[in-house]
Amino acid sequence: MKTILYMDNEKFIAGTTLKDKSASEFNNMAFHACINPESVVENRKRLSVSLGCGPQDFVCASQTHSANFHKVTVADKGRGAEIGATAIPNTDALYTLEPNIVLCSFTADCVPVMFWNEVNGLIGVIHSGWQGTVKEITSKLFNHLKTVEACDLEDFRVQIGMALSQEKFEVDEDVYLRFKALGYADEFMYFNSETGKYHIDNQKTVKKQLELAGVPKDRITTDRTCTYLSEDGFSYRQDKKAGRHLSFVMRKAIE
Repeated sequence: MKTILYMDNEKFIAGTTLKDKSASEFNNMAFHACINPESVVENRKRLSVSLGCGPQDFVCASQTHSANFHKVTVADKGRGAEIGATAIPNTDALYTLEPNIVLCSFTADCVPVMFWNEVNGLIGVIHSGWQGTVKEITSKLFNHLKTVEACDLEDFRVQIGMALSQEKFEVDEDVYLRFKALGYADEFMYFNSETGKYHIDNQKTVKKQLELAGVPKDRITTDRTCTYLSEDGFSYRQDKKAGRHLSFVMRKAIE
């Protein structure tokens, strides 16, 4: 299984699947972007074997570029794993305190965020496309974790996964104004006078949201691989029929 592992220790495993020309549908992991759902199931089964679990341990959401998040329980195990219709609806971030649950996020240019709390074991994933970023899904979730789940944000490790680079993320003025309205993203944007387009660094904007919420800079790591430029990347901007990466995190049960 072609993946990047960002973390793999006795407590946590987190990473992202990669495009693989030798795999079915190039290792596409998402039902909503597939030709044949059986190919997605096959690819997910291969991933589950590499993680030492089964597909029924996966939990997936039906992502809608919202700012909605869901606390996953044991009852959610298997949702969206083998049948897309059973996914948690209208949700773009998941978190749980339960072990042996693989939380999943699907991207092809959008920013995936994986995180784990080294003290209380809470884990989570976020899907933050530009719409999720301007809706501040990451800020809202981490504020919730601080106030409702009583987490100390200094206990988290956060991994921002591969995404569309600023060079390739061209937008018109309407999107630029949405980012400008955040009040803290100006340094992550520039205007190209030759094309009349703005270029935005979505990863750095998400990182800023984490810092403003209270996550220390040195607890955040970013994979700067561009999904458009890398042969390992799925890019919707490059190919509207592109598959999707699956970014995952799981807390291992300690026996």
